[in-house]
Amino acid sequence: EAAGDAGPGPELAAVIGATVPTGFEHTAAEEVREKLGSASRISRDRGKIYFEVPARSLPQVHRLRSVDNLFVVVQEFKDYQFEENKEDALKHLEDLVKKLPWTDPLKVWELNNSLKKKKTKRKKHNVQGPASREKLSGAGEEGGAEQSTTDEQEDCAQNPVETETPPGVPSRNGVEEEEDNEAEVKAGGQEGSGASEAGAGERVLRFRVTCSRAGDRHSFTSNEAARDFGGAVQEHFQWKADMTNFDVEVLLNIHNNEVVVGIALTEESLHRRNITHFGPTTLRSTLAYGMLRLCDPQPTDIIVDPMCGTGAIPIEGAAEWPNCYHIAGDNSPQAVKRAANNICSLLRKNESKDSSAALGVPLDVIQWDICNLPLRTGSVDIVVTDMPFGKRIGSKKKNWDLYPACLMEMGRICTPGTGRAVLLTQDKKCFAKALSRVGHIWRRAQTVWVNVGGLHAAVYLLRRTAERAEERAHC
Repeated sequence: EAAGDAGPGPELAAVIGATVPTGFEHTAAEEVREKLGSASRISRDRGKIYFEVPARSLPQVHRLRSVDNLFVVVQEFKDYQFEENKEDALKHLEDLVKKLPWTDPLKVWELNNSLKKKKTKRKKHNVQGPASREKLSGAGEEGGAEQSTTDEQEDCAQNPVETETPPGVPSRNGVEEEEDNEAEVKAGGQEGSGASEAGAGERVLRFRVTCSRAGDRHSFTSNEAARDFGGAVQEHFQWKADMTNFDVEVLLNIHNNEVVVGIALTEESLHRRNITHFGPTTLRSTLAYGMLRLCDPQPTDIIVDPMCGTGAIPIEGAAEWPNCYHIAGDNSPQAVKRAANNICSLLRKNESKDSSAALGVPLDVIQWDICNLPLRTGSVDIVVTDMPFGKRIGSKKKNWDLYPACLMEMGRICTPGTGRAVLLTQDKKCFAKALSRVGHIWRRAQTVWVNVGGLHAAVYLLRRTAERAEERAHC
């Protein structure tokens, strides 16, 4: 994918900001270093990283597995002094617009746009209907939509598929989660028209300003900041404000005294890349990637997700670690069908690419009982799963029996001494109690605190002790 000609003179460079699942900032920084050779800076504002790349690397940036949304940084102020008086503070934000170095970031935005146009046809044929309005939240499966399944489609999951899904693969919605529960308001300036200063020819660009603000020492609201900043942007460029059908999204991120102005490079989050059939709860592909990466999969590892929901974790695993063998299972026949359909969508996507023969994914899906798995003792290297939170699926009361039984059965199938498990749950009290009961089998190695749809959850990395497994537990 050629990024086009950045023009003569010094090569166009971009400072890219990326939003990532809260808690997995270091994982994202490691991926950027490995795949792009760039060092990242982790923002004090949780859930964001920044890195510099040549503009020609934009296609690789969009293929990162750990980032949700991307933007090019126009300018960053580490210690911005806000006026105490609201009118003065807002006036200063307006005045800022004329002083910002817009030229290169807008070139990067245009270059990004030219890449995006190549993918438009592929994006549109699969877009979801009403489900795409829903906001992502919760745990294991992906929230409620299409369930049309046939045995044929399910069988298709048995054909093993390695895949690299393109960015912007459809899925849910245009509404993005805020990692902090702070005000996030989308606003633009007053309507106007005129010629664009951004080198977009005669066409007048439409824009909106999105302001996300965290901190309690600001005299203004996010809405007011977005409105006044947007008015100044509109005046400066003679763009037209349009809240829904916009070309350019200008971002104004305010976190205490840190201010970052950016231009969005993603229309919808990159975490919506694998799932087309949704269940009652949701796990983002980016979070699934972070969990898988935590257990450091090695070639030939057998990786099991015993409560797979719609298959977000194993599908992400098969895409990024095709040299491992992934097994997805769930006790719900509906969940298994959805997972099978998601695998089918992936296979079809591969076939629709230009390659003459699509590869299969090393992934199988099966219906089973989590406490009575049809797997040989000690035969599995890694278990990665999203445990029931006890909110949308199951209950906190049921978890008191379910969690210890699950941990025992996971311990049985995992290889003593080398096996590992990465488990996500919001029911931390219940999990801690269950873990204390199976301390002879599992040792906690690391805890990552994450935000899952506004819920404070934890990802636990466990290591299997050398102790031999006890006889099978029953739920």
